[in-house]
Amino acid sequence: MNVKIDRSFERDTNKIKDNKLLDKIAACITDAMTSQSIDDIKGIKKLKGAPFHYRIRIGDYRAGVVIQGSDIIFERFLHRKDIYKYFPKT
Repeated sequence: MNVKIDRSFERDTNKIKDNKLLDKIAACITDAMTSQSIDDIKGIKKLKGAPFHYRIRIGDYRAGVVIQGSDIIFERFLHRKDIYKYFPKT
């Protein structure tokens, strides 16, 4: 699948100082790149009320992802208490 990184996702990950968490983010993106379908991605779950929006669990953080066709767009990466305030955009 084709992976695209949104500017807000980059900003969110630049704030992270924990190297183990950054390694998990990189592994998640690599996993998304090598997957053949949505079901192959570890920790992915569809969000209710949003047709193309998913979240990927990475520890106490969540990656907000939009899937359109064969494109995976990483939009946000926030703590689990904050992610649903900003993703999906309404």
